[in-house]
Amino acid sequence: MDMRSRISAALKDAMKNKEADRLSTLRLINAAIKDRDIAARGDGEDSLVTDDVVLGILGKMVKQRQESARAYEEGGRLELAEKERSEISVIEDFLPRQLDDEEVASAIDAAISEVGAEGLRDMGKVMAALKAKYTGQMDFGKTGPMVKDRLN
Repeated sequence: MDMRSRISAALKDAMKNKEADRLSTLRLINAAIKDRDIAARGDGEDSLVTDDVVLGILGKMVKQRQESARAYEEGGRLELAEKERSEISVIEDFLPRQLDDEEVASAIDAAISEVGAEGLRDMGKVMAALKAKYTGQMDFGKTGPMVKDRLN
């Protein structure tokens, strides 16, 4: 089942079960996907966005909510931080399992050998290879410095 179908089925279940918080988060996900569809049409692409793009959207939504939760906590708005965390848990239901540090390290090593990277000049190639295989499974903000350390 593709990502859109999974999200639509979850949306219907949330409506039936009267889960208001889950429903609002699922509607936000749908809106973000539709926005990307519209942007793709404006660029002349006919097809809808792929599952990989949807995974990227979901990853970005999680990151935004993590930043918001952190800001709310610093501002003393704990109820809003908790709302952001509940949205994160709903979004993460659709993301693949996150790789642990050891798995990320082995994926980096495999990508380096796959593209034949020899130095920092090849970092973009390594990151592109990782993004192609592991979108939604690792935090590329944390992965970048690890790749840079390995290529030094």
